[in-house]
Amino acid sequence: MIGSGIFIVSADIARQVGGAGWLIVVWVLTGVLTLSAALSYGELAGMFPKAGGQYVYLREAWGRRLSFLYGWSFFAVIQTGTIAAVGVAFGKFLGYLVPSLGAENILFSDGSFSVNAAQLVAIFIILLLTFINTRGVENGKWVGLVFTFSKIAAMAALIIAGFLLVRNGSWNLNWAGAWQGVRMTFEGGTIFRELLQGPTLVVALCVAAVGSIFSSDAWNSVTFIAGEMKRPERNIGLSLFIGTLVVTALYVTMNLMYLNVLSMGEIAQAPQDRVAIAAALKIFGGIGTSLIAVLVMISTFGCNNGLILSGARVYRTMAEDGVFLPAAKRLNAKGVPEPALWMQAAWAIVLCLSGSYGALLDYIVIVALLFYILTIAGLFRLRKTQPDAPRPYKAVGYPVVPVLYIAMATFICLVLLRYKPATTLPGLIIVALGFPVYWMLRYRETQKNARS
Repeated sequence: MIGSGIFIVSADIARQVGGAGWLIVVWVLTGVLTLSAALSYGELAGMFPKAGGQYVYLREAWGRRLSFLYGWSFFAVIQTGTIAAVGVAFGKFLGYLVPSLGAENILFSDGSFSVNAAQLVAIFIILLLTFINTRGVENGKWVGLVFTFSKIAAMAALIIAGFLLVRNGSWNLNWAGAWQGVRMTFEGGTIFRELLQGPTLVVALCVAAVGSIFSSDAWNSVTFIAGEMKRPERNIGLSLFIGTLVVTALYVTMNLMYLNVLSMGEIAQAPQDRVAIAAALKIFGGIGTSLIAVLVMISTFGCNNGLILSGARVYRTMAEDGVFLPAAKRLNAKGVPEPALWMQAAWAIVLCLSGSYGALLDYIVIVALLFYILTIAGLFRLRKTQPDAPRPYKAVGYPVVPVLYIAMATFICLVLLRYKPATTLPGLIIVALGFPVYWMLRYRETQKNARS
């Protein structure tokens, strides 16, 4: 879960909503949304403790067509897009230490298409981590453990230092106008402020939540590797709840630290949106910014390792169902779906070259939310169609908590479609393209069965 977002996206949230109170509200609401989904997924994970996670839940609740659309979208947008975005973020922070490897170094440009050094760094990281994961689950697991503990310890140290070492910061200033909603834009060094009230404030909060939702995504990745876990019917539910709770607490506390160290204007205008580096500069001086850049690189490296490890298991499950390339179900000598890993890497590389960090976030969030809604709605359907199925864990707060998630997520999707169509509609178009692909695969399978 902890990748690049928490170190970057607060800048855009600050520009969208303006007030310190609303900045924290966006992160808290995202935490509530994520925890609501995790509590619901625990029941599904207990019912179907097998590799494939959300793909399997959708298949059992709604059938193969809808589960295929999820798997198609997962490959085309959700997982590979997240891998690409996190890889680009790694490159952005490496660029702070080595400017020639950053996003500012444009290597090729032809009209609206350009390639910068950070994108090439992202491609290298994707290839490296994919290779590591082809060597076996143990390698990927140890990389994940080392980098997870490193980034959590470093974040905790940064939070503590931000409160202890900055005594006369921006806390009082930020909270003096905490509940004044303002959209900030910048032109030629001048800040323009648009007052937000009522409906415009609600819209701004939903648009701002794109970044925080992306930062909290991948919470369900553990469900994809259920077939390789001990006691998945118990451990997946615990992992979902404890993981989302800890990360939500870290994210909210991290933003409180930002508000103690930086003014809202400084958060909104952080160079390249690198808020964590701007905060570290205030806390530690010049050396601190290098330390934070290294922290973010550790965080994004570990995050992408987990994404790459878990994603390939979904494509393998799809291939076993006959709705993905047959090669994806093959295992190498280490018991790893190596062809699926390289397919995922290839498309993630294409996405690295196709868009900026912000555009990738918009593509991902609308599609991810759509399938989270459908999966949690499947919880209600399965209670009716499979009432006697074993449920070692039942969703906490059912039916109120699942309904709360569906309502909140649907509202955010509608707002994004209305106010950010340029980057949200392409994601839904990719989903829709899955229909002809599914029919083609089904026709091929029917013809194959007829011949045999």
